[in-house]
Amino acid sequence: MVVTTVSAPTKVVALPSIGNSYPSGPAPTAAPPVGGSVKVTLQVPEQWKNGRFGTPHTLQVPPGFSVSLYSSLPSAPRFGTISPDGLLFVSLMGAGQIVILRDNGSGTAQAPLIFAEGLNGPHGLAFHEDQGQIYLYVAENNRVSRFPYKKGQARADKRETIVANLPSGGGHSTRTIAFGPDGKMYIAAGSSCNVCEEQDPRRAAITQYSAMGTGERVFARGLRNEVGLAFHPDTGELWGTENGRDNLGNDLPPDEINIIRDGGNYGWPYCFSNQVYDTDFGRKEAAYCKTTIPPALPMQAHSAPLGITFYTAQQFPSDYRGDAFVAFHGSWNRAPKTGYKVVQLQVENGRPVRYNDFVTGWLDDSTQREWGRPVDVIVAPDGSLFITDDSANAVYRVTYSK
Repeated sequence: MVVTTVSAPTKVVALPSIGNSYPSGPAPTAAPPVGGSVKVTLQVPEQWKNGRFGTPHTLQVPPGFSVSLYSSLPSAPRFGTISPDGLLFVSLMGAGQIVILRDNGSGTAQAPLIFAEGLNGPHGLAFHEDQGQIYLYVAENNRVSRFPYKKGQARADKRETIVANLPSGGGHSTRTIAFGPDGKMYIAAGSSCNVCEEQDPRRAAITQYSAMGTGERVFARGLRNEVGLAFHPDTGELWGTENGRDNLGNDLPPDEINIIRDGGNYGWPYCFSNQVYDTDFGRKEAAYCKTTIPPALPMQAHSAPLGITFYTAQQFPSDYRGDAFVAFHGSWNRAPKTGYKVVQLQVENGRPVRYNDFVTGWLDDSTQREWGRPVDVIVAPDGSLFITDDSANAVYRVTYSK
């Protein structure tokens, strides 16, 4: 591994608050990693040193961390989860498949095993026990399916559709799933548009169900595209990553971390950020925004935060425990580009307070060319961190050693 020291800043920069008007200053951005960063060469196994990974790539990480290519896949990976027996399951949304990536014993995945196929845009995954049976739950574009699972099972042998009529089609097509400490199932469905008034209340919202798919009710609304969901390990609160609307410029509106409350209204399409009235859309009085819930933390506009996970494992230094990692997929309509990285979300007293770069380098700032786009972050059983990438069709593994 080639390591080059880049910088060693020690100050953590807190994010500015966004006032109740269009902010004129810079958008909130990530601070450098605490303790600086180093350039490391992506470790690539011999069998993948061709094509996309035939040329060495470098990334920047805090000292002591390294990044390796865990799997090179035939199709774009999106979200992942760890099975009760410690295996990584990943959704291949475009291929309509769920695959298992087993470790070969040396930190690299074996050839992917197709666990399930013929699915309609599978995205969010979650293992959950219902009435004594472990299931893999899959949030597809238009439904929620579940598959009975037992230890070591390599292929699904039964499929049950428990929610048959999720809002489907147009706009934001991903569906994300999470189970709360209450045993309930939570499904996030993004908006059908950039900014509009939805006809289906389950769009731009999070909907709650029982583990059997019954008892449907809208849990929270006004969430334009809440792609990532995770429950805080201590408070039990649901956190989400919000992708804000487009066409308001490079730095508006901020993307968001939300702490999602039962019955909460988070403002979209009429408001954004800290109860800012969207005069470009209108349709409501500005006073309406005072009734909405502001973000727990604003983030750089158009970063496209997707997967979020809390880190409670032991491999990384203690400063990371209790914090979260968030994958920034990166902008598509901003110049200069932003995102294309993984950040550490620092948490104090159960609340997000700032965020720092953790893994960067998929975007070359000088050429504005990117070679990867992070999607999800999944903590492995050994405490390392998996990162999926739907541009490079890859899964990376971040490890730490003293």
